[in-house]
Formats: sequence, C-alpha cells, structure tokens
Amino acid sequence: MSLAPQELENSASKYAAEAIKLDSQGSRGMAIQSYQRAIEALVKLVQIYPDYKLNKVYMERANAYQNRIKALQMSHGLDDDSPAPAESASAGGNGRSEPANGKSGSSHSGGGKSSGNVETLKADFDDLVMKDKPKVSWDEVIGLDDAKRAIRESIVYPMKRPDLFPLGWPRGILLYGPPGCGKTLLAAAAAAEIDGYFINVDAASMMSKWLGEAEKNISKLFKMARSLNENEGVPVLLFIDEIDSLLGQRNSEVGGEVRVKNQFLTEMDGINGKSKESQLYVIGATNKPWSLEAGFLRRFQKRIYVTLPDNASRTNLFSQYTKPLNTEGSLKIEELAKITEGYSASDVKDICQSVQLRVVNELFESGKAMEAGANPRPVGNNDFKEILKIRKPSVSVDMIRAYMRWSDQFKAL
Repeated sequence: MSLAPQELENSASKYAAEAIKLDSQGSRGMAIQSYQRAIEALVKLVQIYPDYKLNKVYMERANAYQNRIKALQMSHGLDDDSPAPAESASAGGNGRSEPANGKSGSSHSGGGKSSGNVETLKADFDDLVMKDKPKVSWDEVIGLDDAKRAIRESIVYPMKRPDLFPLGWPRGILLYGPPGCGKTLLAAAAAAEIDGYFINVDAASMMSKWLGEAEKNISKLFKMARSLNENEGVPVLLFIDEIDSLLGQRNSEVGGEVRVKNQFLTEMDGINGKSKESQLYVIGATNKPWSLEAGFLRRFQKRIYVTLPDNASRTNLFSQYTKPLNTEGSLKIEELAKITEGYSASDVKDICQSVQLRVVNELFESGKAMEAGANPRPVGNNDFKEILKIRKPSVSVDMIRAYMRWSDQFKAL
C-alpha cells in the first residue's frame, strides 16, 4: 500500500530540515543523504499522484535540493562517507544524476538556471521560489466558505473595485490549520481569479545557511515581488509556506535569525505602509500558529482558520474522488461522509485511492489482470468500511483543540 500524500509531505519536510541543519554544521555526507531522502519522498509523491495541483511546487523543491547535492559533491569531492549521486531523483528513474524534474529551472522566476557557483556554495536565488500564474478555480477548493469569503474581501474585491475601499484593505493574511486542508490551494485560487502572479516560497529553505544569508534572500524576495507588481502592473501574491520556521519562537536565537525576523518585519511594514492602491499581498501558511511570535501577528490583519471539512464538504469530496472510479450503484456517499468526521480533505482522497488499490490488487492476485478486457470489480460501501478500519484521521482531537484555543485568542476574519 502506498503512502498517503500527507505522510510523504511530512517525510520530505523532516528530511529537508535535517539536511539543512547538517549542512550548516558542515556534515557534508550526512547532509547529502538527508537531501536525497527528501527528494525521494517528493518524487514519489508526484509519481503516485500525477494530477495533484501542487506537483509543480514539489518538483521545484526537489530540484533545489538536487542542485545543493551537486554543489557539495563538485566542490568538495565525495568522501568515503558520502553517497553516490542521487539515482532516484530523476523522475524517469534512469540512474543519472539530473535535476529532479528533468530540466533546470524552467518555471523559476525569470527562467534562470541554478548558478552553479560551487565556490560560494550558494544556490541560485531562483531555486527558492516558484513564480507562476496558476490555473486553479474556486470550485477546486471544496468547502472553506469562511476562508474563501475572507480572502475575496481582502484580495479579489479590492482588485476589481479599489474605489470602494477608502480605508484600504489588508495585505497580510495568515492561513493556519491542520495539514492537508487546502491552504495552498486557497491562495492559488485567489491568484488565479485576479490573474496575478503566485510566488510560492518554502520558508524552511529560505532559512537554510547554504542558500546564502537569509535576510538577503528575504530582501531579494520582496524586491522581486514589488518589481512584478509595479513594473508589470499586475497583482502579486507572495505565499510563504511553513512561515513558523521563519517567524517562530525559539528558546535561543543566533544573530542571523534575529536579523531575518527584523528584515521580514521591515518588509511587511513597507507593504502595509504603501499607498492604498498597492496590489502586493503576503500570505503566510502554518500548521503551528501558536509558535509564531505575537509581535508579527498584527502584520497579518487577516488570520484565517482553514478547518477540517464539514459533512457537506466531505460529501462533495467523496463525490469528486469517486467520480472516475467504477462504483456500485448502491454506494452511499452521504454515509461515507458521516463516518469520516475528523478526516482532512487529503485523508478523504487517500481513502478513495486506497479503495481503488484494494480492488486492483484483487485483480492482480487473481492472475487475470493481464487478460484482455480484465478490469477491477466495482467498489462498494464495504470496501470503504474495510479501509476505514485501518486508516485513521491524520489530525488528532488534541490538535484540533489546540487550533480552537488559538483561534479564540487570535482569529481575525
């Protein structure tokens, strides 16, 4: 049975954070191994879910990690404890050490390639970001009506009728909530509706020592966003994922981390203090809002709780994900929605995929899979119930309570 998308995302994030830490400590061989594991998790995610809307983001990150592996190997040579060049990072699995997406930086800002400057061990700044005009409709964001309304009020309506907002509008938005509930899709859908640029940044990579001094990267990032907004005259949404790794509280901080926070604070104040006609927005996303320092919260005038799907949303999700499947006529979508309370949107997708894998596995075990016209049997209610016995929600009750407590104090729709 394949891993769920959230498991692979979490695994990639864990290995990437570990790699960054080891890299900054000079543990070259171990850092390469962790970067490689992060790449493998991202590539596996794309291979298992080829139509997932965020695959482009994942491959950009895998490409950045692969570039760092090359820089370490070329600059220092391979020690005895260093692994060979990554073989599985290539989506084609051909054994060559290539960028994870099989090409170099085709969707990066400005279309540039990695700098290849192995002497300074700095990846090209373009490897940090993905600049694109997404094609994601609001219909693809199931449920989350409060979040959609808040984002439309802050981004979509001011763009269409700025004259209706004499007091200006919010330009800092924080999306928080459990993983797998659609925070990135929300931001992408907003960018698509206003035909604006969507700049997607992984904050954990931004903080990485090997990507250069982080405060300089912050400055470059905001400069690029302002340039697009002012020179091309189009709205820009700067989406910073895992923003808690950038602005989170720490028991002890080194000077660089303090400078990064101060730089970000300066840039945010600059955006909020600009003319009320500015169409540059900063959207931060986090699964751990309680780790953010209180001083930064007021820069995010909108703080939106992206919740688990309710019953109606789960019904919609099951309808969407079972539509391409061969199902029994007696399949009761409404019943499935009721018994999956507490499951995230990505959990629902994983359940539907697991049911499909179940009947495909039966076909192969029967020995008839390669026969002409052989197809899996239709899936029914019992198949879903069997899967639900072994697949539990990815979000715990205690975690939901923590989100509710934080929302009671800081939520701002």
